[in-house]
Amino acid sequence: MVQILSADAVSELLSLEELFPVVEEAFIKQGRGEVERPPRPHFPVGIDVDNVRDGVEGQERDSDDVQPPLGTALTMPAYIHGRAVYATKLAAVHEHNLEHGLPTVNAQIAVTDATTGLPLAFLDGTTVTSARTGCIGGLAAEYLASDPVRLGVVGAGTQARWQARAIAAGSDVESVRVYSPSDSREACAADLRDDGLPADAVETPEDAVADATVVVTATTSTDPVFDGDWLEPGTLVVAVGAYTEAMQELDRTTFDRAARVFADVPDEVAAIGDVRAAGLSEDDLIPLSEVFEGVVGRESADEILVVESVGSAVLDAAAAEYFVEKAKERGVGVDVGL
Repeated sequence: MVQILSADAVSELLSLEELFPVVEEAFIKQGRGEVERPPRPHFPVGIDVDNVRDGVEGQERDSDDVQPPLGTALTMPAYIHGRAVYATKLAAVHEHNLEHGLPTVNAQIAVTDATTGLPLAFLDGTTVTSARTGCIGGLAAEYLASDPVRLGVVGAGTQARWQARAIAAGSDVESVRVYSPSDSREACAADLRDDGLPADAVETPEDAVADATVVVTATTSTDPVFDGDWLEPGTLVVAVGAYTEAMQELDRTTFDRAARVFADVPDEVAAIGDVRAAGLSEDDLIPLSEVFEGVVGRESADEILVVESVGSAVLDAAAAEYFVEKAKERGVGVDVGL
């Protein structure tokens, strides 16, 4: 029998406060090399779908007539040494989903018995991804920022909300200012107010960033989303949007002003647009796990610090195991035979 955990089931089980130590331990295991984390392929999907539906497949056409990709698919497997299970996440990023009222990121996670290879569980990975990625910002703020937090958020999608929620779960948040070039900033701020956060939508990225003690970028931008000169001394910048060479949220000034740059997965972060545009390499990036190990951290109140995150399947594996075990304890989910 395979345990099925829907989005509603995962949400019912979710506690950010409980998930923090799960994510933190996974980071430490990853930093110590006590994990298996194969390269995660990502590839374009949805190429020429509409043309096939319209019956023009196979007809002679110019290259300009071929429909471009509709999204990006990712396959993310991981195993933490000593655990009885491993997990594989199938994720997809479709930037235009917001236009249709759908999440930009969607995912499913398969949990497998590490001793037998038998399938154990299949669960909604979208909520898991949102929550565990939020915990990265939440933990970063807890370790590297000072209370109270004045939070500036650039981006107004699902992850913008989760970053704000997680930071509030681990820190005392005094204010939240949300900017997006679209009206989605108003909806995002309203949702955060419904969660009990003091959130307001602002008209410019400078309004969000100026005077903030923590700045979060959660976009799919290919160009810097704010000017690094706007940052106040002592600001922590958490960038979670860019994950490819073409994507860039932070400008070179931000990195030039930063005392240190932390990365959840240094070898993968070194390949994204943010870091490449700044002329940095993997050697310039400090594993975020070292912060949680107490090896490095903030050294003065005026330091600007940057945390870059592309996401790690190790976090998905740890979070999925947490949800599956909690579901069994509480009798949540549905068992089905394959």
